[in-house]
Amino acid sequence: MASIRQVAQEAGVGVGTVSRALNGSGYVSPETRKKIEKAAKKLNYTPNELARNLYHNKTGIVGVIVPDLEHPFFASLVKHIEMELYEQGYKTMICNTVGISRREQQYLDMLERNMVDGIITASHGLEMEEYTKQTKPIVSIDRDLGAGIPLIGCDHAKGGELAAELMLQANRKKIYLISGVSPKVMANDRYHAFKEKMKENGAVVLQEVMEWNIFHWDAHYRMAEEIFRNHPDIDGIFGGDLAAIACLNEALRRGMQIPKDISIIGFDATVPTNMVYPQLTSIRQNVELLAEVSVNTLLDLVEQRKNVPHRLILDVEIQNGGTA
Repeated sequence: MASIRQVAQEAGVGVGTVSRALNGSGYVSPETRKKIEKAAKKLNYTPNELARNLYHNKTGIVGVIVPDLEHPFFASLVKHIEMELYEQGYKTMICNTVGISRREQQYLDMLERNMVDGIITASHGLEMEEYTKQTKPIVSIDRDLGAGIPLIGCDHAKGGELAAELMLQANRKKIYLISGVSPKVMANDRYHAFKEKMKENGAVVLQEVMEWNIFHWDAHYRMAEEIFRNHPDIDGIFGGDLAAIACLNEALRRGMQIPKDISIIGFDATVPTNMVYPQLTSIRQNVELLAEVSVNTLLDLVEQRKNVPHRLILDVEIQNGGTA
């Protein structure tokens, strides 16, 4: 493979001039630049990306921390974040914490050691102080980590209200709400909004609290069996997509007609909601927009392009299926 020195010899210029031309790090006349580009093409020269990034005091890599890639929402989120970063000239380091705070801490420490230019985090296992003491750019999804770290999320409160309105339209009176246990995340807004609206209209709301980082199917199926065993008279269920699908399967197994006997509503509108019958009614987060805004916010910080707001909340909408 040709070296930068060989390109300089071929073009009849100095090594520094070649470096400035190829790295965009200083002025080079259009005529000289054209000669250098012609020489580089002739010699099939490939610039050293690592050296170029070090010159600019950057790695060209962004870390993305999520709880579990097995969860369809986080899998989709990471996919769209990676695609958006790639379009903007960055590579992605994916960090999968699987609910272990030690893994999250180790990944976060990489930021301080200059292994990545910034981090987008959607994991919530560490205390806020572990993030706020970092000096490099961080963007948080769905959890407020303090004034110095931008927060991107969807309007969970509106999502809870939309789900409640669907339940009330179906005249549901005894609802089971499946929620997470973490007090740190914006998802709590949807649980609160849902309960308040249902109770204001005279409905009874029971609640199942699951660990926030439990995403495997068997836990949801065991939960669904227990709910229907202990409360066979419920006529509505609202929870995350995986929990809602588990309850949909259990209701069908028990011979219930949906939505005649019971309304089941999910949250996120992930891919599996379109793979069950009837299609799950769910509150949709715009995961593509969430990824785009998160990436652009982080890169505004990394590249010091402009000041960014602390809090950006995105809209949600109803995915009309056949279960409400």
